[in-house]
Amino acid sequence: MRDRASILHLDLDAFFAAVEQRDKPSLRGKPVIVGGTGGRGVVSTASYEARVFGVRSAMSTREARSRCPHAAFLSGRFEAYRAASAAVMAVLRDCSPLVEPLSLDEAFVDLAAADLPDLEIATVTDEAERLRERVREVTGGLTASVGLASSKFLAKIASDLRKPDGLVVIAPGEEIGLLHPLSVSVIPGVGPATAERLRRGGVHTVADLAALPVDEIVTLVGRALGEGLHRLARAEDDRPVVPDRESKSVSVESTYEHDLTDRRQMEAIVVRQAGEVARRLRGAGQSGRTVTLKARRYDFTTLSRSATLPAPTEEPATIVRLARHLLGELDTSGGIRLLGVGVSGLADWVQDDLLDLLGDTGPEAAAPAEPDAAGSSEPAGSSPEDGDPPADAEELEAGARGRGAAWPPGADVVHDEHGRGWVWGSGRGVVTVRFETADTPPGPVRSFRADDPALQRWNPPPPEVAEPQ
Repeated sequence: MRDRASILHLDLDAFFAAVEQRDKPSLRGKPVIVGGTGGRGVVSTASYEARVFGVRSAMSTREARSRCPHAAFLSGRFEAYRAASAAVMAVLRDCSPLVEPLSLDEAFVDLAAADLPDLEIATVTDEAERLRERVREVTGGLTASVGLASSKFLAKIASDLRKPDGLVVIAPGEEIGLLHPLSVSVIPGVGPATAERLRRGGVHTVADLAALPVDEIVTLVGRALGEGLHRLARAEDDRPVVPDRESKSVSVESTYEHDLTDRRQMEAIVVRQAGEVARRLRGAGQSGRTVTLKARRYDFTTLSRSATLPAPTEEPATIVRLARHLLGELDTSGGIRLLGVGVSGLADWVQDDLLDLLGDTGPEAAAPAEPDAAGSSEPAGSSPEDGDPPADAEELEAGARGRGAAWPPGADVVHDEHGRGWVWGSGRGVVTVRFETADTPPGPVRSFRADDPALQRWNPPPPEVAEPQ
């Protein structure tokens, strides 16, 4: 650990929902829930107004509706989220060259690499306040919670202690005093299942955990997790801030409104998902060695199969062929509610003759499938396992893109006569729009035929690229 509180963790508050409230004046101060809007959907983000009613990330949309039926349920606008995230990350990189993004809405910053006169508490606290104000300016009013500490572990804990729009600084020497009274669930990797195993062992607080010998912790939760918990309970964390954090995998998965039972339909979905994974890999200039197929059965049990190649690939035909083969190994009797394809073991190179190792796949293997007949697919996600995050933006986007609805709730639209607005709701051949933007007062609501030629989806213009000097 460092002898200065020089690691900063910034977390944008209720990010997706906050962007929606920023851009939709009529939703400001009201409960907003972003995620899957169908019966099998999953909440990605809930505004603080919705959290009052017990709505949280990774909760099923069905339960969220029962808890907060008056909330606005929106499907998500990823270009808007990416634009806000890019503006925030630019602010952080202006402060320090060592910025480690964890997701669209959070990052670590190493202030020891920043251009600061010193790393005294007053100096780093002033810098944290400056960053929070700059984030508010560049995002049009979004707030961020910030933690400052001598390690990444403690900085992340600190940022959670005074949400939303808070700042907590843990001065050197105060780490144990702040950490030990907290619930053991504040430690990354301690989800509900692990917390319950620790509770049965008499462990409720971080202090209780720190008092146990490492062997006893390993007995309770296993060696891989137990040894890490033993260190963190003592505030031992010397991990550096690593800029340009690399993705460990690329995946696409969707949850379906009705259980899938047709094998041909499942195969068509898997082919489409594998093609999308390949497209993302190529777009990122990456390849991967391990292809994984994930399926969740009608009874909520999760199955997965994987195959590892002798060398990395980003070829659609190869990924499709392996994904189809893995599907053939699964027992899908009874129905499947979720399907997903992922590639891990990422690298930035490809072996050109990999297809020769697998044999001829044929051009038809990579042909895109037609949209499945199951109807809507929802953003991926489920109640997270210990240490697993809720559905992230990439998974949510995959579900939203697969939904096939022309007018998803919350989508930006423009009308030839009334101008810009967003989809309030749609169905039975009718789409209802509220005409307002981030720069207007709350606007009027009007309904149109879903095929009205005057109404179109609206996409923001691409960001301007500065001309080289």
